[in-house]
This record gives sequence, structure tokens and C-alpha cells, in this order.
Amino acid sequence: MFWTPAVIAGIVVGALLVLLVFVGLLWYYAIRRRSPSNRNSETGSSDPSTLEWNRAGRVSSAGGAYVAELHGARQFTLKELEQATRNFDDLNLVGTGSFGLVYKGLLLDGTVVAIKRRVGPARHDFVEEVQRLSEIRHRNLVILIGYCQEGAYQMLVYEYLPNGSVCGHLYGDTDTRLEFKQRLSIAIGVAKGLSHLHSLSPPVAHQNFKATNVLVDENFIAKVADAGIIRLIQGYDAAGPSNRPSGSIYQDPEASSLMHLSESSDVYSFGVFLLELISGQEAAHLVPADAKSSFIQWVESQLNNNKLIDPRLNSSFTSEGMKELINLTLHCLTTSSRRRPKMQLVATELDRILETEMNLTTVMGDGTAIVTLGSQLFTS
Repeated sequence: MFWTPAVIAGIVVGALLVLLVFVGLLWYYAIRRRSPSNRNSETGSSDPSTLEWNRAGRVSSAGGAYVAELHGARQFTLKELEQATRNFDDLNLVGTGSFGLVYKGLLLDGTVVAIKRRVGPARHDFVEEVQRLSEIRHRNLVILIGYCQEGAYQMLVYEYLPNGSVCGHLYGDTDTRLEFKQRLSIAIGVAKGLSHLHSLSPPVAHQNFKATNVLVDENFIAKVADAGIIRLIQGYDAAGPSNRPSGSIYQDPEASSLMHLSESSDVYSFGVFLLELISGQEAAHLVPADAKSSFIQWVESQLNNNKLIDPRLNSSFTSEGMKELINLTLHCLTTSSRRRPKMQLVATELDRILETEMNLTTVMGDGTAIVTLGSQLFTS
């Protein structure tokens, strides 16, 4: 058979096209395998500035000993964060937490951030853990934007929530008056944030959940802060917390014997948070010093007799809705971890309670509740 130049050229071009398609497919699947999609939620952030940081993120030690590409965390320089906080001026100090002092900062692009700073050397494993946590995105989780390791400090940069911790709106004398449905909405947001952590592969337990870790944004949407931050502290500070329970009122009592904090421990801690939403008081100050029963026994007795309900709620709730919330709280506080509900189930139940409350009550002006039966909604 005689091969003309045209035939030979056609065969060569066809072979090249097949090769290009094959290489393109290999590249596509390689990119997909590296994508951390399992750590993101459909309700996660779509902030374009965050996406830009994801593309530009880079990690390197102060001495240049290691370099690794990051796609979820931005590496900040010490100079950037000093400029953002006016050299960590005390006027920008907004609080303190398990990781250290917390400052409010303003980046050059206009983004307001919360910067947590503690003494600590630059470490590769710290960076790896920051990368892992920064990839977790959900509407009800505070986003870890980036980090800095310079000048003998470790720093974490988070999104800033203007309304701060829910504690400032719940306890004692406060100008904010959270009615029952608002408290339920906050509880739902927190439950969904924790549920997302527990649904990851592998699951992520918060391990240090408490009311101070519940922040609210300008729309009073609740977000869980410091998810997984315990792992950033462990091993870096001999005086820092370990995986051993700390004895906090939020701490799972079963964990004291098992020496292990799990997703079920988060459920117990969430039960304590629900107790605070019901009572409007810090759980640590609820039980009198002369109480002869355990914390859980005392709480169960008081809740079942409606003695812990925040009087500021007035009548902005139905008795059935409050009863169901109390029952859910007690289930979360069950001593045996195996008998506690999963956080996803807790979120679903809270959603149901809120929906029922929305159908039955309407809060008017000063908080006076008007009870409306469902059958009356469509009658004139």
C-alpha cells in the first residue's frame, strides 16, 4: 500500500490529538484527587478574597528550612499583622482565650480580622495542622484565614465577628434581650457547626466547646470558634492543656475516666450550653455550694420543676416548646456517652422545636407573646 504525504500527515495529526486528550484527562483527575472538597460544606464561605488567599497561600519556616504549598491558609508576615493592629496596641486587644491574647486587626485590603497570638517557636507540624483546619468551611464555623510564625510568636488569623461572644448578650445585665426563638436559632447554628465537624472524614471533635466559643455575626448568626485549636496547643506548650479533661463544667464526666475527648464529649458540652440558653446564666454559677447532689442530678431536678428558666424570657415561648428543649438538654447531659444523641439528630430536633414555636407564637414589641393555634392561621 502506497502512503501519500497527506495520509501520513493525517495519521500524525490524529495521533497527536489522541495524545493531547489523554494527557488532559490525566491532568484533570490529578487535580480532582488533590482537591480538599470533603472538608467543605455547601454552606461554606464563597468570599472571593478568601479564594484568592487559597490560591496564593504559601508556607515556609522563618529560616527557610521547609517550604510547602497551602491552598486553605494564608501565610502572613509579622509586619502585616503589626500594621493591622498598630503594633498590637492594647486598644485593639479584644479578649483572651486558650490560644492567647486576641486582637482586632484591619488588613490593607480592608478586611477586619481577629488575630490570636501566643509565644511559641516556628514548627512544621503547627503549619500542617493550620492547613488542615483552614480547609474546614461551614456557615456556622468561624473561618481560620491564615497564620504567622515570626518573632518567637505563633499567630492565628480568623474572620472577625462584630457582635462577639454570645455570653455578652446572654448573661446578667445586658442591653440585648434574646427571646426564646432567638436562643433556639443560636442553638441550631451551633449544633449544625459541630455536626459538620463530626461528619468529616476523619471526624473532628471540638474538644473544648463552651459558650465563649460561640460568636455571633452582624445578623446574629451563630458560629463556633476555635474548632480543633486544642491540637494546635498540645505539644507546643508544656503548661498548655492536654487531651486529659480539664475539670471544666463543660467537660464530659465520662471523659475523666476514659482520658479521651470525642464527638460525644462535644454533645455533653453542648448540653451545658443549652442549659445556659434556658437559664440565661453561666452554668458554673448555677449549682449552689451546699448542693448535696451531683451537677447533673441537681440540674435535672431543677429543670423538671421549671426552676431554671430565665425570667427575662417572660412568655415568649410555649410550655411545650420549653419542655421539649429541656428534654433535649437532659439527653445531651446523659452520663453515658453511648446514650447521648448524635449532633446531627440534635440539630434536627432543634429545627423542629423552632418550627413549632414559629407556628404558635409571634413576639410583639416588648416581647409579649400572642399564641396562635395552627388551625387559626388560615381563618379570617
